Amino acid sequence: MSGIHLHDFNCGLKAYRSDVVKTIEVYGEMHRYIPVIAKWAGFTKIGEKVVEHRPRQYGVTKFGGYERFINGPLDLMSISFVGRFGKRPMHFFGTLGILSFMLGFIILAYLTYTKTVYQEYGMADRPLFFFGIVALVVGTQLFLTGFLAEMINRNSSIRNSYLVEKEI
Repeated sequence: MSGIHLHDFNCGLKAYRSDVVKTIEVYGEMHRYIPVIAKWAGFTKIGEKVVEHRPRQYGVTKFGGYERFINGPLDLMSISFVGRFGKRPMHFFGTLGILSFMLGFIILAYLTYTKTVYQEYGMADRPLFFFGIVALVVGTQLFLTGFLAEMINRNSSIRNSYLVEKEI
């Protein structure tokens, strides 16, 4: 994110070239992060100009209340997730799925071992057994979510659309 200054994203004065506006997709309250979205879209000339802030003379602020403290971080998490994993969702969901599945498998293998060696109690009598089952199921679901997201992404009509500045 070199060249993008995070400290002044909320300044109301912004200027963009028309090709930036036509290329990027902004929805919800993502306007705060247009410089980041533009950078991820391949635009490299992103800068900042110092502006003089003056106190409001007329009207009242519509800057929001408590909801902006909730929506801002949620939008940042959304934009970060889509920016990092939008083209490769299996890297996110598959990794979490495999980790969860392996945790569940290790737990159940441990419980199976203790049941066969010590034979003092039943496997299903321990809460750890149910945690292992849940970890296996959640891991499988996360992995399949990543797999389905990859298939959806692969069949997207805009999968191979590129920003072409000039044809020679």
